Amino acid sequence: MTTTEKTPLKVDVWSDVACPWCYIGKRRFESALQRMAERDGAAPDVEVEYHSFELSPDTPVDFEGTATEFLADHKGIPLETAQQMQDQVTALAAAEGLTYRMDQVRHTKTLKAHELLHLAKAFGKQDEMKERLLKAYFTEGEHVGHVEDLADLAAEVGLEREAVVVALNAGTYAEAVADDIARARAYGINGVPFFVLGGRYGVSGAQDPDVFVQVLDQVLAEGDAA
Repeated sequence: MTTTEKTPLKVDVWSDVACPWCYIGKRRFESALQRMAERDGAAPDVEVEYHSFELSPDTPVDFEGTATEFLADHKGIPLETAQQMQDQVTALAAAEGLTYRMDQVRHTKTLKAHELLHLAKAFGKQDEMKERLLKAYFTEGEHVGHVEDLADLAAEVGLEREAVVVALNAGTYAEAVADDIARARAYGINGVPFFVLGGRYGVSGAQDPDVFVQVLDQVLAEGDAA
């Protein structure tokens, strides 16, 4: 008698490389899986796929100014208020073990970074590439808008650097990025991170790990019942 292997639970995540809440949300979702592993003896089998979303598509690749100045202008708020918002999110990131150095962030258009994430997905390295891009942007002050810089980061996770340069310069994955953004619009997603579990349940924002555990339990239970 043979047993049928269960299909992993698909988790689609819309996010942006330049989104501080997306990095926090990634960690909190991972924490939820860890909590379930500690509770049940093993984490649920999930397949996470990241989808493109540009929070500020009109940003120039070489933005002149600080991330705080961009936030103040983008939201139409005083610089001091923007700084307070960034201080708050930095503290929340620290609680998740993340180091945000917002004064060093080099704000940029993230289109090419999203193309790189699609390329990485094709080679089974999307999660590693996503993690590397987020750390480069928020912690290391790296530029994630230039092809050559992105290729360097890609090489660090095991992708072939020259192949990355060729693909990004050619816009090989530009249509895939556009499709992701169109799907987000069709779903009514206007902010990230946004998690879709099992193609049925949407979770908006960087929720507490307990919220993710609750939703995961519900989705998995319904799947077992079906």
